[in-house]
Amino acid sequence: MSDALEFDVVIVGAGPAGLSAAIRLKQLAAEHQKELSVCVLEKGSEVGAHILSGNVFETRALDELLPNWKELDAPLKVNVQQDHFQFLTSQKAYTLPTPPQLHNSDNYIISLGNLCRWLGTQAENLGVEIYPGFAVEKCLFNEAGDVCGVETIPMGLNEKGEQTEQYEPGVQLMAKHVMLGEGCRGSLTKELFEKFDLEGEQPQTYGIGLKEIWEVDPGKHEEGLVTHTIGWPMDSKTYGGSFLYHMENNQVAYGFVVGLDYENPHLSPYHEFQRFKHHPKIQPLFEGGRRVAYGARALNEGGFQSLPKVSFPGGSLIGCAAGFLNVPKIKGSHTAMKSGMIAADVAFDALRQDAKPMVGVFDQKVRESWVGQELHKVRNIRPGFKWGLIPGLVNAAFETYVTRGKSPWTLSHHIDHKSLKLASESPKIDYPKPDGKISFDRLSNVFYSATNHEENQPCHLLLKDPSVAIDINLAKYDAPETRYCPAGVYEIIADESKGTKSLKINSQNCVHCKTCDIKDPTQNITWVVPQGGGGPNYPNM
Repeated sequence: MSDALEFDVVIVGAGPAGLSAAIRLKQLAAEHQKELSVCVLEKGSEVGAHILSGNVFETRALDELLPNWKELDAPLKVNVQQDHFQFLTSQKAYTLPTPPQLHNSDNYIISLGNLCRWLGTQAENLGVEIYPGFAVEKCLFNEAGDVCGVETIPMGLNEKGEQTEQYEPGVQLMAKHVMLGEGCRGSLTKELFEKFDLEGEQPQTYGIGLKEIWEVDPGKHEEGLVTHTIGWPMDSKTYGGSFLYHMENNQVAYGFVVGLDYENPHLSPYHEFQRFKHHPKIQPLFEGGRRVAYGARALNEGGFQSLPKVSFPGGSLIGCAAGFLNVPKIKGSHTAMKSGMIAADVAFDALRQDAKPMVGVFDQKVRESWVGQELHKVRNIRPGFKWGLIPGLVNAAFETYVTRGKSPWTLSHHIDHKSLKLASESPKIDYPKPDGKISFDRLSNVFYSATNHEENQPCHLLLKDPSVAIDINLAKYDAPETRYCPAGVYEIIADESKGTKSLKINSQNCVHCKTCDIKDPTQNITWVVPQGGGGPNYPNM
């Protein structure tokens, strides 16, 4: 092991939360004329490479962080001009009143990846050290059990975990404070959840978001148009819906979200995402167009009651690592950024006094902030859909227009991986074959995510017990991992000569969505970081 590098603050993840924290720390250091070393580690090949989001962006946190963002040429160019909210049946679309949370007149349609690239530049201009291509394998702990740094994954191991001629050991980075901004269902965050008992009042619940960017016929493009849909193709028990955001350059961001508390093991979020485009009211938009990019990621849907303890001895959880998504708004970038800024304030107050931030201070500050207030107000909307679409809509209207988020109760969530019913008790779903023009198979779409992993490296998708995949998952649930994965990573292979079946893991296809880690009914799959730089390379998601 080479000598450790030392920083005041190490931030894992160059997403909106991590970069906002880094910028805020440097701003405070300049304001108080204090030397402060800040390092950001990013597992993607570049800043923004692993960033995927809708994204209709609310500028509230950015206004606070960099009030002169327009003069700094931030990549916010397209103002929202129209909001449409529709309920779909299999053949028709009915326009509904747009919920107040989805009024976007002051917001922008953006690429969050490009915003992060720009934030990275602002951070580096302030003296932040950013290292893309470095995946963090584990946290480091001092004798008291506090987090005192992180260690990157070693490079140059073969698929058996043996050192090759290209072997380079992991790098240790020691810090007075460590911030984990590694995104939804981060592997380090999972580790610390267990070590420090960070679980929230309610279990976290998730969705999977799938996205394509299309270049459409200019005659069909309406720059600034935002459309959200509910209903078809989801059944009444399954939470989900679509978005269509008209960006600049005749491009449309199309996405579909499916709640991972779905019950039918035969359901394939990817194939729902594809067949949606063939709805008679939707298909014309895509006809004559071409897809430009594809990707997928899991997203936190638990909201206020699922927020974990966000401070721990030696550090803090920020952004989607903690789960600050406002589900009814379908926005989490502004809350993620603000969480990083608050964490920076708390950490700096302690560091300037050569002290450790007190555990719990960040928790209190974030809950008292507009982030906590915003999430508390809508806390009962997403869990109301566990009763079905219509009861969920009624509950959402009641919470929005009657109690206005001040109900004296808080609804509960349930754990996603426990929701699947047996395959024998669930109807099979007949998905139409992709036509290759508007709808596509998974492997051809993975090409448009520019995903790449070195093939001769340890698999980053680990099975606790390989027999479980066949004896339980296949036998009881008809191998749901072959359907909930949006990249065709999991495949059942039959050996007819032996009369046996096995699970093949095509880890080179993985787009790092982490759905398998969340939805596997036996929790037999664990997602860990591959070597740095691997995974998708999203250009403008």
